Amino acid sequence: MRLNKHRFIFRFSMMSMLSACATVHAAEVFSHQRNYMLGDWNGKRSELQQQGYDFSIGYTGEFASLFDAKYANHHADAYTGQLSLVAQFDLDKILNWQDSEAKIAVTYRDGHSLSQTADALNGQNDTAVGQLSSVQELWGRGQTWRLTDFWIQKKFLDQRLAIKLGRFGEAEEFNSFDCKFQNLALCGSQVGNWAGDQWYNWPVSQWAMRVKYAIQPDLFVQAGVFEHNAENLKRSKGFNLSSKGSNGALLPIEVIWQPMFSDMAGEYRAGYVYSTVDRSSQDTAIDQKQAYWMSAKQQLSTVDGNNARGLSAFIQATWFEGDADNPDDAQIADMQNIGLSYVGLFAARAQDELAIGVSRIHKQQTGFSHEYNSELYYAVQVNNWLTIKPNIQYIHHIGALKSGNNAWVGGIKFDSSF
Repeated sequence: MRLNKHRFIFRFSMMSMLSACATVHAAEVFSHQRNYMLGDWNGKRSELQQQGYDFSIGYTGEFASLFDAKYANHHADAYTGQLSLVAQFDLDKILNWQDSEAKIAVTYRDGHSLSQTADALNGQNDTAVGQLSSVQELWGRGQTWRLTDFWIQKKFLDQRLAIKLGRFGEAEEFNSFDCKFQNLALCGSQVGNWAGDQWYNWPVSQWAMRVKYAIQPDLFVQAGVFEHNAENLKRSKGFNLSSKGSNGALLPIEVIWQPMFSDMAGEYRAGYVYSTVDRSSQDTAIDQKQAYWMSAKQQLSTVDGNNARGLSAFIQATWFEGDADNPDDAQIADMQNIGLSYVGLFAARAQDELAIGVSRIHKQQTGFSHEYNSELYYAVQVNNWLTIKPNIQYIHHIGALKSGNNAWVGGIKFDSSF
């Protein structure tokens, strides 16, 4: 029954997009100049943007299927998706508040995770534990509606100083990274993936403040304070605005360098976070957590002077100092990932992307070692509002056990803008 439901959701999503396309002239809908499937709303969308109101609807879906595994006697599949409703406001245009902006975002997640349901990945077969990463990064934090962003930002000192206040997640500002891959260990903020008992990635939000200062146009330093409140994780608290239940704060700092080398962009980050949380969710005393990170991404080549095409590389590394007695902690000591991507490998498909990445996750508990996750995808840029990414993943030593399972997983990730 569950597999049939997954297939139904996947097929329904694809059929819905195709049906919507059929209501408008196909050449117009699939034009590369069209940024949204539903177009410009007869000019109203552009008119609202000029007035300072920018509304968008996005949907991301991820399908995964178990191809083969060391310990598995059947194949399984799963589908999960996320709907995002976003409103951004230019307060300079709307209220004449110079250099000010605001954002509200609501998200809804649904579906199931293959890493939680397939025996070969969740440890219910011959393996003792389940996968540390996930073959569908989108799943998690409760499949429910959430207030993901609710903040205002103001810039001072000729826009060199920016102060952001409201509800948002740490990874929107600190340890931020692209989320193009479907495997969790190659997607987004890795601090939040492995210190998730305290650092909450998208779509969870908390009360927070971030102060960012531009030392020079390509060099920034920033610091923040984020409320820690486990109440925000509950499915029933997706729109929680109360600070009741708070038991500490996370204090991150970060340096960001964004150089340009011969018109090829790069971004380099180094940061540190200290947590004042000293009690677990089970009300036991724990040591206060610390984490360090670095990340780098750099375009390495262009094609005929076109910097929209070419080869890029990335690398991330994180290190954690936690408490082995903390029942909430995943006990991950460190993790690293590295990868390459090439946009416009073929002249006729100048916006398509081919990418490969590999990650290593080190679990520090006795008897455990490393889990390795790898993924290869090809992103087909159908148009500006639809990207489809078939991918294949290989997971080695699932659960960081040397005797753990190994598995091949096939997937499809698609991003659409309405």
